[in-house]
Amino acid sequence: MLDALHTVLETVDDWVWGPPLLILLVGTGVYFTLRLGLLQIRYLPRALAFLFTRDNTGAKGDISSFAALCTALSATIGTGNIVGVATAIKTGGPGALFWMWLAAFFGMATKYAECLLAVKYRRTDAKGQMAGGPMYYLEDGLGQRWLARLFAFFGVAVAFFGIGTFPQVNAITDAAALSFGIPVSVSATVLTLLVAMVILGGITSIAAVATRIVPFMALLYIGACLLVLGNNISALPDAVALVIRSAFTPTAAAGGFLGATIMLAIQSGIARGVFSNEAGLGSAPIAAAAARTHSPAKQGMVAMTGTFFDTLIICTMTGLTLVITGAWQGEQAGAAMTSEAFSTGLSAFAGQYVVTIGLVFFAFTTILGWSYYGEKCFTYLFGVRGVRIYRLIYILLVGVGAFLTLDMIWILADIVNGLMAVPNLIGLIGLRHVVIAETRVFLDGLRDEKAASA
Repeated sequence: MLDALHTVLETVDDWVWGPPLLILLVGTGVYFTLRLGLLQIRYLPRALAFLFTRDNTGAKGDISSFAALCTALSATIGTGNIVGVATAIKTGGPGALFWMWLAAFFGMATKYAECLLAVKYRRTDAKGQMAGGPMYYLEDGLGQRWLARLFAFFGVAVAFFGIGTFPQVNAITDAAALSFGIPVSVSATVLTLLVAMVILGGITSIAAVATRIVPFMALLYIGACLLVLGNNISALPDAVALVIRSAFTPTAAAGGFLGATIMLAIQSGIARGVFSNEAGLGSAPIAAAAARTHSPAKQGMVAMTGTFFDTLIICTMTGLTLVITGAWQGEQAGAAMTSEAFSTGLSAFAGQYVVTIGLVFFAFTTILGWSYYGEKCFTYLFGVRGVRIYRLIYILLVGVGAFLTLDMIWILADIVNGLMAVPNLIGLIGLRHVVIAETRVFLDGLRDEKAASA
């Protein structure tokens, strides 16, 4: 009976994350890319500059634009950047990395649009804090409250039983046990206490931790990848050429790699890319809505840099490290495959501990980021009085998550995660004219500023 249910859930999961959803996700990004005039290329330098400007005096919001971005990155930069990239390349070959790039490029436009809408339609809740995200632009912008409630339900489910808790907790406790010999009960207890200390303080506490950990962990991991690439710099052009060539031609079996068709490379690359940066899923807008800003479009630009950092930089670093060291052709998969790449490129010591430390930091911040996403979805459904209940349940699930290995729960959570995208994408398409109008006003203002200063 359980085996049959497991098979059914796997079939549903494959269908949810199959071509229709991936085409809709990427297609939405293509639409906004074209209608906004390649905004993610033309204004990326300006968007990066916005990260370090402080001209939001008197603006509504709970945290700075940079803190909002770090909070969103804390949720998106996770095990997917290590395990997900390895899984994509192991399944679809080196060409999968190219399709991850493509998904990220168009995903930047999607992330811009959804975070713009989050700021435009955000509210101030009963506690005086910002509340925003797909729930609010679906209800107030599109007038579809049932879709808003559906999204919020999916968001709570994913936070409680999916990305937010079980997979991340297991990644941390398993890594601590394998690399440092720390008993699961000890690491689970410490992790639960740390999570409780942070999330009980709300968004300001989560953002404060995120702004310290996210840049540190990202630079540490990127630095390790650059050391591997630097040690193999002569092979880098061939590795990049292999990625591009494999994106358009079948990849032959080699070593432990079984071979892959072009379609498999496309599907695995796009799916893992979307799963990593979450563009179009509707999660990042919840953090963007908390930013202190006068302009929805400006925060949208800040938010789209998250996809740039997450996929076009960090996932690229992982992917090229896997390809240049030949680890993708080995027998290993997932985190073990990435560990093998660092062992080959640097040393056995580095291979073990770079991946372990990366997983621990990445997974910990994902727990924090998703606690906030789930909390906002929960309060949308039940009001601000339910915040303490939500936080206590979340902390409890973190505590027991290390001792649960229910594959069906994870598959179900993966299904719900994919379903989050459906109401969000309906909102983006239905409110596309709002995105375009807001963007035009903002860009006109930028041009006027440039002309005045000339």
